[in-house]
Amino acid sequence: MIKKELVNYSLNNLVKRKGRSFLTILSIFVGITTIFIFLSFGLGLYAYMESFITETSADKVMITPGSTMDFAAYFDQSRGFDKDDLRAVERASGVHDVSGMHFKVAEVKQGNTIKYTFLGSIEPEKRMWEEIGNMEIEKGRALREGDTGNVVLGYEFLRENALFPKAFDLNERISIDGKNFRIVGFYESLGNSQDDSQIYLNKEHFETIYPNHTNYATILARVDVNNINQVIENIERGLRRSRGVEKGKEDFFVASYEELLGSFNDVLNIIIGFVILIALISILVSSINTANTMISSVLERIQEIGIMKSVGARNKEIFKLFLFESSFLGFVAGVIGVVLGFILSFTGGVILNEMGWGFLQPVFPWYLFLGCILFAVITGAISGAIPAWNASKINPVDALRYE
Repeated sequence: MIKKELVNYSLNNLVKRKGRSFLTILSIFVGITTIFIFLSFGLGLYAYMESFITETSADKVMITPGSTMDFAAYFDQSRGFDKDDLRAVERASGVHDVSGMHFKVAEVKQGNTIKYTFLGSIEPEKRMWEEIGNMEIEKGRALREGDTGNVVLGYEFLRENALFPKAFDLNERISIDGKNFRIVGFYESLGNSQDDSQIYLNKEHFETIYPNHTNYATILARVDVNNINQVIENIERGLRRSRGVEKGKEDFFVASYEELLGSFNDVLNIIIGFVILIALISILVSSINTANTMISSVLERIQEIGIMKSVGARNKEIFKLFLFESSFLGFVAGVIGVVLGFILSFTGGVILNEMGWGFLQPVFPWYLFLGCILFAVITGAISGAIPAWNASKINPVDALRYE
């Protein structure tokens, strides 16, 4: 352990060279702040993704048009699934239940304000779409089997100046594609302005008022969760026969919900890793700056080192002295970095939530604070290790003669 008097001596030296110490701290805490911000938002995204992996979604399989997950294919009727495809999925071994969903772009009007959003159909008696998205009712009720002329809206319709100047309310009428519907409920916020802006109709009613939208944009299936990979193969085999395509040339995509989330997580890992790499480059530059500061400090204090050695200071005490100084600079930079990072992340989360992007929320586990501070301390210690070692090896006689 470093002695108390050496600690005080080190701190006094850092204060005397406050300009250089400040620049060193600045270069480190900028990198720590950057890392803290991206990690807090990255962890928040991971937590958001994990929130969808529940018991109610684990037994679901999603079938979409296109050879890969293709959002645009949702609205292309020529690529959608017909009733024969739905029956093929239903007949696949291991499938317990199926639900076909329609999606279309709809014109929504409030007074003179017109907006375009997504209109989807759901089967209230099956609740698969709600289960897979963890969708709960915020106000009112969910759609019921046999509901005609009723709709449930996303959370954005409850907010003033979000989609429309005025917020909608229960039992109010809403104009969709020139037809009036009664609002019976609102879903809780999903944290995504696009998802929170959607409208849902009973599937049977959707097919009645939109007879040209006969194909399904997606099919959800409740399957045997203990043998899900085999069930997916069975579904693919049935759909190949139904759609007349060969193996390897599928025009559809079948995946478990957990597999889809896993794919998103893989992409997220790459993005977060790339951003952290950039931040680490900043830390590397900071380390070089810290090393330069410590080397300059050693050169300026060679005579002091000689005096300390002449009165009995040992090599390891000199080493600890300079190592403590560089580590302390890293510690201060780490504390400032996490405090500033927390303030910026928290403020950014509030702003994003107000903008309707609530899923982009940072999280602040204790290990994030501790990890960033320790990383800053270690960075400072490593940067100052070589200068500290060189200082400890200075010959006291030569040091006293140094000018």
